[in-house]
Parts: sequence; structure tokens; C-alpha cells
Amino acid sequence: MAIKLFATDVDGTLLNNSRQISEGNKAKIRQAVKDGMIFTIATGRMHHSATPFVDDLGLGDIPLISYNGAMIRLAKSHKILYAEYLEENIIHEVLDYAKEVNVYAQLYSNDTLCYRESCDKSRTYEMRARVQGEALGDELYNRTEKVSKMLVYVEKEQMAEMLKLWQNKFAGRLNIVQSSPEYIELVNTTVSKANAIFKLAEILGIDRKDILAIGDSGNDVAMLSECEYGVVMGNGTPEAKAAAKYQVADNEHDGLAEAIDRFFYEKA
Repeated sequence: MAIKLFATDVDGTLLNNSRQISEGNKAKIRQAVKDGMIFTIATGRMHHSATPFVDDLGLGDIPLISYNGAMIRLAKSHKILYAEYLEENIIHEVLDYAKEVNVYAQLYSNDTLCYRESCDKSRTYEMRARVQGEALGDELYNRTEKVSKMLVYVEKEQMAEMLKLWQNKFAGRLNIVQSSPEYIELVNTTVSKANAIFKLAEILGIDRKDILAIGDSGNDVAMLSECEYGVVMGNGTPEAKAAAKYQVADNEHDGLAEAIDRFFYEKA
């Protein structure tokens, strides 16, 4: 049977290396949606950082999974279908620990990017995500309302060591994953892209066996391993490839469109 719900990561999956959706992927997604496939984005990005891709695809008020699964929200009306937020005490502890190990940290409160001060790291993130953040100084500690996720920036050569350090520090209290060569993301222990996809499927009345999830990185591992059709991009990390059941071409060669052909059309 063809899959009914198609959930895709954004960076390195939906987007090519120029951070654009290729014309091949656009055409295939639009046709599949027209033919009855339900399409959603499952990203670590903020909600309003993901909505421009829906506009680019010409889709309607589809549900979007953002903050690595901490939120499901409609793309146009922005109605929240599901959300989980971090507690104030853990937010303060993360900020304190970031200061202790001397790494840049940011949080997302009410879908607003917040950090202590503007710097190269914050500006790079803003450019990549196409959002504008707020520099709050010590007031960052007071911006704890509806915080969906936190992020710390780590130099690439330190990532392996720092990821273990953070995971050990907050073991059992936070779900901590690597989402890029420099980013470590922190959410509640109950939050993952997989859990949000299954929550969305429940809302839509879709069986888990009819779900495809496609991604390329560490924050995609749960959905790649737990969804019936876990598909990794050819440019995926070793961790993502080990978790997935299937592999397609890389993000420069329309691997996403290949997945739609193989699992929506060929299995129909």
C-alpha cells in the first residue's frame, strides 16, 4: 500500500546545498499532494522559519512539526495542535552550564529567537533560518514563557566531546541531539520528531504503517528508526544511515522526489 503521510526534514533533505527546494522536488511534492498524499515538514527549525517553504511549495494550511517535535502548528492559520515547553528551572540550568563550558546558547520563547548578545554565531543562525532574534543580555533568564527548545553552538572539532558532555549532564532530564556539524539541540525528554509524527497521524486518523519519514541528521534518527518507512538521504550522517530502513539519492539529486516515486507511486 502507498504511504499516506510523508514527513520530511528541511535542511539537507527538502533543501539542496543552496538552501533551496529544487524544481524537481517541488513538482513531485505538488503532484503527490494533488493525488492524495498528506505532506508535512518535521524540522528542528522554529515554526515561522518553516512556513516560507510551504509558501514556496504553494501548499495550504498544512500541519508543520517544528522545534524537533515540540510543536505541531498549522502553516497559515498558525493554530497550535500540540506543544510541549521546557520548565523554567531547566532553562536556567542550561544557560548556566553553557556559560560554565563557554559555549553560545539561545532559546525560543513564543516562537521568538532569543540570545544574550548579537555575535557571529547569532547572525549566522539568523541568516540560515531567515529570522531576526532579540539580544536580551541578562534578561534572557527571564524569557522563560513557552520555550519550545534551546540550542547551543559548538565548534565542529569539539562536537563529539561536547555532545557526550551535555548528554551526560542532562541525562534523563532532556532529549539532546546533534542537528548539524555545530548545533546541539535540547528539548523535553518526551519530545522527538517521531513522537510528533505519531501524534499528527493520530489527529489525522492515519495508521502508523502508512507513514514515511525522510531525513539526514542526528535529530532525525528517532523518526527514521521508528516510522514504518524510514528513509535516509544519500548525504545522511552515519548515525542517520544506521537508523534508516531505506536510502535514496542525496539532496543535490532530488532524493526526496525519489522517495515519493518509490513509496507513494510505485507502491500504490
